[in-house]
Amino acid sequence: MDGNLPALEIDGAMVARELGLDVDGFRRLMDDGKVSVLCERGTGEDAGLYRASFYYRGRRARFVVDAGGRLVDAS
Repeated sequence: MDGNLPALEIDGAMVARELGLDVDGFRRLMDDGKVSVLCERGTGEDAGLYRASFYYRGRRARFVVDAGGRLVDAS
């Protein structure tokens, strides 16, 4: 794994909506460390893509973005 990974940004309002939260509440939960985040880098045919998953109380918001942070897929 190289150290040249891009800094990805995903719209917090979009994440909050997918988790069923309001934006301010989501930001507070993020600040308090109550939302877990997992970011995975694609390999093979998915090279250049990143999957960011946000978890809160059994709910998951998952986004696939390119290196520029543009949304490719959400599930």
